[in-house]
Amino acid sequence: MSWNPLLDPHTPTGDAVDAIDTVIVPRARDLGGFEVRRALPAPQRQMVGPFIFFDQMGPAEFLTGQGMDVRPHPHIGLATVTYLYRGKVHHRDSLGTDQWIEPGAVNWMVAGHGITHSERTDEEVAQAPHSLFGIQTWVALPEEAEDRAADFVHAAADQLPFLEAEGKSVRLILGTAYGAKAPVETASEMFYADAVLAPGSRLPMPDQHEDRGVYVVEGDIAVAGQQFGAGQMMVFRPGDAITLQAGEAGARLMLLGGETLNGPRYIWWNFVASSQERIEAAKEAWRQEDWAHGRFQLPPTDNREFIPLPTR
Repeated sequence: MSWNPLLDPHTPTGDAVDAIDTVIVPRARDLGGFEVRRALPAPQRQMVGPFIFFDQMGPAEFLTGQGMDVRPHPHIGLATVTYLYRGKVHHRDSLGTDQWIEPGAVNWMVAGHGITHSERTDEEVAQAPHSLFGIQTWVALPEEAEDRAADFVHAAADQLPFLEAEGKSVRLILGTAYGAKAPVETASEMFYADAVLAPGSRLPMPDQHEDRGVYVVEGDIAVAGQQFGAGQMMVFRPGDAITLQAGEAGARLMLLGGETLNGPRYIWWNFVASSQERIEAAKEAWRQEDWAHGRFQLPPTDNREFIPLPTR
């Protein structure tokens, strides 16, 4: 059986507990110019399925000359997806990928043994006021995929399954849900979806996945007789039938979850691994700054600077 903090023999079941296992209120963090709200990892839960990092970026309004400017930095042991509602971000990585991230599209970057990338607002976009609003997530890789080769896959918005009925729409970003399958291959079973609900409409959570959660991006919802507003994440008990109902203003949600991993993960800076030894090896490789022959290389079209290894 895979590891799940909820599957404990001492955990009460049935009527002894509520349908909602955990409520997470994200912590606000300033990334220099705009704010993010971090829901995962949280003191209550490190992961929901394989999702180990969940940041809401913005909504932020930038003046002329301002924008997102994240210099090249490394990752191991995870895959990332940045999903935008508004704005655009220029992604460049050590594989040679040069791709604009735009609303509704999937940009799936698998770090595996190691990758380096940057995320910037280029001068062309910064020439006028602009906005940025989206969600950035990391998915921890199963142990057998932690040291796989790095990869990057782009899928445009019109390539993703889009389900629409009775006042609700769902765009499936990753994995399987509601009888549909997203085109990007993942290393473990999961689901990740952007759902928009009209006022009062109801949406059942996918029921075939071991671990499930929902994040309220805009509006509010009722779940199991409780109300939850924007900026809250709820995690549900395995096996429970859960239905979300939008409030008077409707709601926009991110649905996430999937198969849990075989154990918790170590996290340090941008590194995720099943062992501390893997973290230490990645730290030493980045510290050496051997871009020509080492484990990490800089993006070929963005190689004039990088973020140094933190000293903490």
